[in-house]
Amino acid sequence: MADLVHLTPARNARRVVRTGIAARSYGRSGGRGVYCMPVLPSFALTYQWTRELRRWKPGVLVAAHLRIPDDEPVTVGRYGTEPRQVTAAEAAAIVRDLADPRGYEVFVPRAVTPAEVRRVRQIPQGVGWRYQPDAHGRRPCACPACVQPGTPGSGKLRRAYPYDKRPTGKPQLMANLRAATKPGEIVQALYALYGRRWGGAEELAYLVEHPDQEVREVLADLLRNYRGHAAKVLRHRLAETGTHGADE
Repeated sequence: MADLVHLTPARNARRVVRTGIAARSYGRSGGRGVYCMPVLPSFALTYQWTRELRRWKPGVLVAAHLRIPDDEPVTVGRYGTEPRQVTAAEAAAIVRDLADPRGYEVFVPRAVTPAEVRRVRQIPQGVGWRYQPDAHGRRPCACPACVQPGTPGSGKLRRAYPYDKRPTGKPQLMANLRAATKPGEIVQALYALYGRRWGGAEELAYLVEHPDQEVREVLADLLRNYRGHAAKVLRHRLAETGTHGADE
């Protein structure tokens, strides 16, 4: 059996143990699944993605330790490159034998069942690299894609390293959301709203009964940051649909 680690917000810990891990992420080869890292002899390399993922997932992260069959089809590769299709055992061996496995990831193209979750453990939040391996000493990129609005210290970073392109305003982001038709496009448009001013939840009401579960779950996660009565009503409606995270 191949031992893998998946990082997730601490608020999901009980759900992961109870129901497993949903296939929400998109792989580079298409399809949805779960991103993981093999368990390596080095603690720092095993949990190397912690600091980077905290830029996109606010709050404390925990590590879900998984065990999947050795012959399970997966992909492995460094982020931003075309991955290789191998078995889980081969992927773990490939990463383990690398001189520098920083930036590598394993993609399991399916959901993870509760029986495959061995445990969920707390981990230090300062492990790993940010932006990219060996980023220390390089001029940081202050564009909105690399530094989300609202990130602690982002204002100081942008003043020191100005970026010419102005971030997209919320009216345009809402227009992009309304124009999105496919579930994947809607999810990406919802993610773009993270870090913006959290008001006007009623504009998102039309997505509460969307047929795609991932759209509803991302919406529920986003609405936890919205203020006001309208956001509370939408969260309650999502909870009634059985959407994970709406009532947590």
